[in-house]
Amino acid sequence: MSASVRRVPGRLVAPDPGWTTTADVVVVGSGIAGLTAALRLRGHVDKILVVTKDVLAAGSTQWAQGGIAAALGPGDTPAEHELDTLVAGAGACDQDAVRVLVTEGPEAVRELIALGTNFDHDPDGELSLTREGGHHRDRIAHAGGDATGAEIQRALIAAIEQAPEIEVIQHALAVDLLLAEDGGVAGLTLHVMGEGQRDGVGAVRCRAVVLASGGLGQVFSQTTNPAVSTGDGMAVALRAGAVLRDLEFVQFHPTVMYLGPDSRGQQPLISEAVRGEGAFLVDWEGNRFMQGVHELADLAPRDVVAKAITRRMNETGKPHMWLDATHLGAAFWERRFPTILATCRSHGVDPVTDLIPVSPACHYASGGVRTDLWGRSSVPGLYATGEVACSGVHGANRLASNSLLEGLVFSRRIAQVLPGELRPQLDPVVDARTAGLVPGAVRRELQEVMTARAGVLRNADGLGGATELLDKLAAGVAEVIDQESWETTNLLTISLALADAATLREETRGSHWREDFPERDDDHFSGHFDVRMADGVTTVELT
Repeated sequence: MSASVRRVPGRLVAPDPGWTTTADVVVVGSGIAGLTAALRLRGHVDKILVVTKDVLAAGSTQWAQGGIAAALGPGDTPAEHELDTLVAGAGACDQDAVRVLVTEGPEAVRELIALGTNFDHDPDGELSLTREGGHHRDRIAHAGGDATGAEIQRALIAAIEQAPEIEVIQHALAVDLLLAEDGGVAGLTLHVMGEGQRDGVGAVRCRAVVLASGGLGQVFSQTTNPAVSTGDGMAVALRAGAVLRDLEFVQFHPTVMYLGPDSRGQQPLISEAVRGEGAFLVDWEGNRFMQGVHELADLAPRDVVAKAITRRMNETGKPHMWLDATHLGAAFWERRFPTILATCRSHGVDPVTDLIPVSPACHYASGGVRTDLWGRSSVPGLYATGEVACSGVHGANRLASNSLLEGLVFSRRIAQVLPGELRPQLDPVVDARTAGLVPGAVRRELQEVMTARAGVLRNADGLGGATELLDKLAAGVAEVIDQESWETTNLLTISLALADAATLREETRGSHWREDFPERDDDHFSGHFDVRMADGVTTVELT
């Protein structure tokens, strides 16, 4: 089974490199996945280069509120964590990958603590653990109440700053991979802004690339992802010949603060941990509507909650629902969720006394670059970890707080095998891939159609309309070569692949909800939709 053929640029139009440098390994991305990989590779390879599109702290890790999941509490076990993960993944997880995640997770978190991460502790000095949707145990470690990602990012950056063998280039967009004659990695091209002699497009000759560049949130008009999340790593990998998997499984966080009909871009997340501490959802009449929908009610897996909110919004014609956490009290809010409290108040809502308006928004890509249990992609010398990767642990719907753990665990695994697999430094071949670039000005139109027709609610008519418009946008030719056009071309490439996979998956599974095929269909769709590109032509097939 395959989708209709889509033609998109096989590489990005860019000026010839004006500078060249070398490294053994280039790590693209500076969140928990990228920085962990770089730190773990120290002493095993000679030169490590970390490149990040903004500053070191600008990725998605710093925005993670709830925490990091691991079987660290009394009575909890990796087997229980595994079961919760498999249930949330709706039959699409790789069980071996899940077992790796939950088995190696506790040690990985302890090493993060040893690195200097200050997680919250209870009055007895024990690690403070909470519960989130889909978990049957308190196993979410958190820091600063609701600033877990920021604390992890702080600790990792501090370690990077004490590692002179790791070079960092900030404000650097990965444009395309350079390929050797055998089809493997020979380097990559970067566009660097404001780095002196390294300003503009340049080339890095290297022996391996680790993609840790995050997700695709900016495909949609409303997302919890930062502005840098434009699917660059996925698009770069696809153009180089890597396989992308499970792109249709995009998780929409159910409780994102609703800021009005004209709000765009990154939206404030109201962590699932707020419901874990006792908050609950109500409609405009004050009715709790999660009772009877799922055994865990307001703490059901995210796809269940997002669907329930969307259904109630459609039934009532209201633009959002409400989260009631007023009973938690001011002292609890100030201690447990100070960041969320401040954010809500900055938008005119005091959750101590007011209901919080919430609606679903794009939050996390469960799919990405297909990897094995050691982070290897299908391109020799190319590895992927974190949200850019599809390791198989999330399946059709990521279990809450497994994302930070995935980046941590699989980056450690990459660092175990990569040094022994380093390729020789090979010369890149002349790039014969067809180049192209779409105008950056079409981004808003792209985001609007993806939100309206390929978002939480999907059906054949909507997806068909989306691909029709995306095909028209793909025919545009950019008059200006700039970062906006590069990023928009990446967004368009990923959007088309996502929409095709969503069209072909004629069932409802996890975070993929087809109104016209409301049931899960294991007989026909128990496999994965893989995306491949050759000479600028993408195909999607069930494997």
